Amino acid sequence: MVLFAEVVATSGEVAATRSRKAKVAALAGLLARLDRAEIRFATAFLAGELPGGRAGVGWSTLSTATVSPSEQAALTVSEVDESIDRLREISGSGSAQRRTDALTALLGAATEDEQRFLVRLLGGELRQGALEGVMLEAIATAAGVRSEVVRRAFMLSGRLALTSEAALTGGEEALAGFRLELGRPLRPMLASPADSLDQALDDLGDASVEYKLDGARIQVHRDGDEVHVWTRTLREITEHVGELVDLVRGLPCRSVVLDGETLALSDAGRPRPFQETMGRFGAQSPRDLLLQPYFFDCLHLDGLDLLDEPLHKRLDALDTVAAPHRIPGMLEPSPDQASTLLDEALDNGHEGVMVKSLDSVYAAGRRGRTWRKVKPAHTLDLVVLAAEWGHGRRTGSLSNLHLAARDPDGGPPIMVGKTFKGLTDELLAWQTEEFPRHATRSDDWAVYLHPEIVVEIELDGVQTSTRYDGGVALRFARVLRYRPDKDAANADTLDAVRALLPKR
Repeated sequence: MVLFAEVVATSGEVAATRSRKAKVAALAGLLARLDRAEIRFATAFLAGELPGGRAGVGWSTLSTATVSPSEQAALTVSEVDESIDRLREISGSGSAQRRTDALTALLGAATEDEQRFLVRLLGGELRQGALEGVMLEAIATAAGVRSEVVRRAFMLSGRLALTSEAALTGGEEALAGFRLELGRPLRPMLASPADSLDQALDDLGDASVEYKLDGARIQVHRDGDEVHVWTRTLREITEHVGELVDLVRGLPCRSVVLDGETLALSDAGRPRPFQETMGRFGAQSPRDLLLQPYFFDCLHLDGLDLLDEPLHKRLDALDTVAAPHRIPGMLEPSPDQASTLLDEALDNGHEGVMVKSLDSVYAAGRRGRTWRKVKPAHTLDLVVLAAEWGHGRRTGSLSNLHLAARDPDGGPPIMVGKTFKGLTDELLAWQTEEFPRHATRSDDWAVYLHPEIVVEIELDGVQTSTRYDGGVALRFARVLRYRPDKDAANADTLDAVRALLPKR
C-alpha cells in the first residue's frame, strides 16, 4: 500500500529537475512499489489526470476551500480516488453545499503538501500532456519491458493508466493484447516540419505528396451502421457532424477506420475560416454549415487491421472504400510536379503540402520523420501562459500574450516570447471574456492561465536570448488564430522552436 504523500513527493521531485533521466527514475521507482489496485489511480495522479474525468469542482470552490491541514500523512492512493469519485457523484438539490462539505473533508485529511497537490489536481493545473512521454518511459523501466511495446499499447488503448496497469501486472504479453478496437479512438500520427519541399523529397525517397488542408483533424470509425467521429484530441463529436456520419455510413464496407481532415467550404470551393469549421463541433444546429471530409489514411478495413502495413498499401485500401473523398495529392511525383502541387494548394487557400514516405507504418502520437509538412511561412503552436492588460485603445482588454513551448522532457511549458500583434478586435474581445475562466491568478498587470490554451503563431524566425527560460526568443511573432482542436500536449516543443535558429 502506497501513501498519497509518496505520489505528491514524487510529483514534486519530477517538477524540481530538468533531467529527463531523473524524472524517469523517480516515476519508475514509485510505480514499481504500487499494489495492483493502486496502479491506475497513481499513474493518473502522477500525470496530472483524474481517473473518470472532471470531479465537478470549479476553481472558485477550490480557491475558497480553506481547512487546517492534517499533521500527519495518512491518506492512501485508493482513499483519495474514492473521495474524488464521491465528489463526482454529488448532484441534485443542495449539491453545491454537499460538494463543498465533501471537498473540505478530503482536504482536512490531507497534509499541507497534499492539499496543494489536490487543489491543483482537481483544478486541472497539473494536466501536462508533455509528461506522457516521460511516463511511458517510466512505465517501461518499472515493468522491465521495451519502451516501444509500451508506446504501441498506449497508441491502441489511448489511456495511460490502463497501459500502466497492463505493463506492471502482465508485462509484454499483456501489452501485446491491445488491438485496434472499433469504437475506441487511436492517438493520431503527427508530422515534423521540413525546411523545404526539396529537402522533404530528398529525405523520404518514394513518397506521397498531398495538400495540407487548413481544416480540423478527424478520425472516423464505422462498425456496421454504428459510426463515431473524434477530433485530434480524441473528443467525440459524432452528434454534431451528422453529414459526416451519413457519408461514412454510406461507404461500400462493413467496417472501417479512416484518418483525415474536415473543413467547411465557401460557395466558390475555398476553405472557410478555421474557426467556422471548429464552431461546428459544438453547434446546436449542425446543418447550418456543412462539413466536407478529406481522408488521407485507412487504418482498418472490413476486419483487417492496416496499422503495420506500409502507407502505399493503406492508400490502396483508402481508394477501395473512399476514393471520391481522398485528399488531393500525387504518388511519387517529380520535383517539378510536387512544386506545382504545392502552388495549387496555396492558390486554393490551404497551408501547404504533406510529404509522406510510402513505406511508413502508422506510428500514432509521435512526430516522426516519415511524415513531413511543408509550409511557406514559419508557424508554431504555443501555449498561452498569461495575458497583460492593454493600454491606449486596448485599455480594458487582455492583450499582450506570454507564449511558451512544450518541454520535451515533461516539465511545465517554457516561455519563449510575447506578442500583441495580429490580434483583431474580435480576438481581443474573446480573450478578455475567455481567459479569466482559465485563470490561476490575476493582478493589475495580467491574468495568469492554466497551461491549456494553444495559439498558432506566425513568425519571421528565432534568435538566441537570455530573456526567456528557453534561451530563445521569437522574432516578429503575430497571432494567426487559436487552436481549440489542440491541447497543450499537441503544442510544439522547445526543440521545434530551437530548430528555427539560423544555421551556423
